[in-house]
Amino acid sequence: MFFTIPTIMTWARIAAIPLIVGVFYLPIDLATCNLLATVIFVVSAATDWLDGYLARKLNQVSSFGAFLDPVADKILVCASVLVLVHLGRADVFVALIIIGREIAISALREWMAQIGASKSVAVHRIGKLKTVVQMVAIPFLLFDGLLFNYIDTLLWGEWLIWAAAVMTVWSMAYYLQKAIPEIKARVK
Repeated sequence: MFFTIPTIMTWARIAAIPLIVGVFYLPIDLATCNLLATVIFVVSAATDWLDGYLARKLNQVSSFGAFLDPVADKILVCASVLVLVHLGRADVFVALIIIGREIAISALREWMAQIGASKSVAVHRIGKLKTVVQMVAIPFLLFDGLLFNYIDTLLWGEWLIWAAAVMTVWSMAYYLQKAIPEIKARVK
């Protein structure tokens, strides 16, 4: 099921990544760039929920879609965080934590799948909560302005991205703790 409606939505999320980056190279004012990047990110992030819902509703769940969906999420988040670092809206330390965790946990999940122990590193609530906080922090930081002439999105985004970084470490520790018994059993 390479080209079902849900997987096309996932592919669209991947295709949105160069748009989010490219917006900041357009010869338009920064506030417009911020708004465009925010809208593209929010629409892309919304498709993450929608493609899973449609896959189940239309009975189009596939192993390829199950593989591609988290890859699209990770690339979207990592690319957006790098844009934010470039713009000076996110700390490079936060980027290292978020990107490093995504690489480490992806590698851990791949290895655990190879040894038949993928259930020990299945997605947990803390990982889902981390993703939600990231998906709120990133558009706040991309927008970098007053929302409804009241909410300072840069300030809230900075707090949220650091909260996401803490949850990132917490979720990585959780997954590693779950994997250690399997790793010990296989290394002997």
